[in-house]
Formats: sequence, structure tokens, C-alpha cells
Amino acid sequence: MKFASSSAETEQTSQTTISDDSKTGRGMSTMPRVVKRKLQKLRPIVEYNKRGKVVHWCLGTLQSSLVDKKWSQIPKDVKEQIWEAVDMAFVVGQGGKKSVLTSAAKKWKDFKSTLTRHYILPYTNDKEKLSHPPETYKFIEKAQWDAFVASRFSKDFESVHSQHAQIREKLEYNHRLSRKGYAGLEDQLEETMPGVEIDRSTLWKRARQDKHGNIPDPKVAEKAKLIDELQKQVSEGKVRVDGSKDVLTMALGPEHPGRLRGVGAGISPRQYFNLPKPQRVSFDDRLKESLKVLLEEETKKMEAKAREEALRMEARTKQLACLKKISQSPKNPMSDKASCSGGEVKSLHSEDDNAKNGEHQQEEEKEEEKRDEEKEEEKEKKMKKSMTTRRRYFL
Repeated sequence: MKFASSSAETEQTSQTTISDDSKTGRGMSTMPRVVKRKLQKLRPIVEYNKRGKVVHWCLGTLQSSLVDKKWSQIPKDVKEQIWEAVDMAFVVGQGGKKSVLTSAAKKWKDFKSTLTRHYILPYTNDKEKLSHPPETYKFIEKAQWDAFVASRFSKDFESVHSQHAQIREKLEYNHRLSRKGYAGLEDQLEETMPGVEIDRSTLWKRARQDKHGNIPDPKVAEKAKLIDELQKQVSEGKVRVDGSKDVLTMALGPEHPGRLRGVGAGISPRQYFNLPKPQRVSFDDRLKESLKVLLEEETKKMEAKAREEALRMEARTKQLACLKKISQSPKNPMSDKASCSGGEVKSLHSEDDNAKNGEHQQEEEKEEEKRDEEKEEEKEKKMKKSMTTRRRYFL
């Protein structure tokens, strides 16, 4: 483990084991080196493996209310105190708070499980043993202990305990990792096997070996043999692995959704296999994208129209300037000082001729309309005169 101060020396883990009559075990960790480092203002740097799992870590027993059922029910201020205490003693690194609290939650759960399995259930009929906390864990208050013991004999707990026992019985391939977990095992193998890629099939097999390298369970030994054969075929090119369809999946069968064997808790299939994250596009996002495309198209049309208008105005301005120069040079309208290109003059004359023709046509149309009106008036006068003559005749 690395330290934030170079004056630190490597210390061996110190543990205190206290017997409780006939029950012997590991006991609680007093963590004297953590206390000493805090006094010396030394903060060990927490190390992570390539998948973000903590390799070297030390988080002791969490003291909290034992009767709380779930980690989610622990008050936020208590969790914050846990994080602050660890952050003071270790250099956890950016984003390490989640790992710290996850580890604390697991150790808190494991601690309650240890108390239940070793200090309560074996003494169901011994009220004297259950009347006070174990000598090993003297920090537990009697009121907390009594409430915790009572909760272990409730109907709800008995139902949950029975369900977990049934699930445990169905597990076929139990590991033998103890406290180091898969992250610690992987770190150990990388030190002893430098330059070798440690995949999860190797971790799964090694996690079920005893200290002599043997696999006592026949079922596990059979699967380990199959893993060895598949690894050999992969190295020879006879079998191909592709993403989640690796050696361990071939040996044990498909994974359960969201879980992954042989890597420990907290590692998802996507993290391990680097699978692409699915893209979720909402309706609003699609609408915004379509509106953006339409807006860009309309903007392009308006810009093109504006450019055309600017070019037309520029050409008209040049024509007017040319006409002005011609009008200012009456003696030599086509001289070098006041001249226009043939195209500009032709275009200008053409526009002037068109304008004159249009005006002449309008005048002719007006005169024709006037003649038609005069003809109509003449017809009306004749009609009136004829009617007057007829009336006189009949009278």
C-alpha cells in the first residue's frame, strides 16, 4: 500500500482475537495501525485495479443501530460521518466516496450476519448466553443487543432467513476467497503471473482452490477441467471468444441479467466487457433535432435569396452609375472618361426600351377603353331617341 508521506513504514496487520467460552474465531479487528497512522498524520493511498475495484483496503466494523433492517434506513448524517472518518485516514481519490460507503454497507451487513450465526442462533435455548453482548464485542450496548436478539427471533426474520438458507443450498460452486475477494485474488495473481492476462475464468477457478491448489468439490473440479480444455482450444484457435461469450460463459452457461460471475460484486457486464452503452433518444430530443434541421434549411434559403438580391442591387447600382457618367459627357458620351461596357449599356437600354413600350401600351389601352365608353354612350342616346319616337306614334 502506498502512503501520502514518504516517512511511513510498512506495518503488519494486527488483530485481536478474544474467545467467548467455547466459541473461538477471528474476532474483531482493533485496527491499531490505522489509529497510529492518524496520530502520525499519515494517509495511505487506496489502490484500485483496472476495473475500479479497491485492491488494498481496510474498513473496520461499522458501529450503528443493529436493529436497522437495511442500509438505506441508516441516517445520512451517520453515512457522512463514516465517509469523513475514512477520508481523514486514507487518500481515497476522486469519486471514492461511493466505494467507501458500499464497502461500509457490506461490512455492516456481514457484521450482523456474524453475530446472528455465531452468537445468537447456536444459543437459542440458552437465555443466559443471550442476555448480554459477547465479550468479543464489548462496545455493543446492552439495550442495542437486546433489541437485536429480539429481532432475530421475529417471524419476519425467520421467513427471510429461511429463504436465504434455501438459496444458499442451491449454490453449486462455492468459492473459498474469505475476505480478500476477487479484487484481492486478481491483484495476487498479477504479482505472481506478470504479463499474463487474468480473465474471469481463471479467477473463478482459482477462487475455488484450497491453499494447496486442489479443488475438493467434485462438481467444481469438473467445471475447472472444462475451463482448462476451453482455454487450450482458445489458445490454439479452435474456439473463438466474443464479448460476453467467453470461456466462463461456455463452461457455466449464460449469465443472469445485470450480474457477472468470477469478478466480485460491483462489476457489471458492460463494465467488464466494455459493451457500448445503449443510446436512448426521447421524443423531445427527436423533435428538437428535426426542428434544428428545418431551421438550418430555412436559414440557407434566406441566405441564398439575400445573396441574389444583393447581386441584383449591385448590378443596378453599376448601371445607374454608368448612365450618370454618360449624361455628364454630352460631347463624347462613349469616351474613356465616361464609358460603360457594351453589356451594361445594352442592358440599360433594353430596360429603358421595355419601360417605354410598357408605358405606350398602357396609353393605348386607356384610349381604347375611352372609345368603347363613347360608343356605349352613343348607343344609349339612340335607344332613348327611338323610344321617344315610338311613344309619340302610338299616342
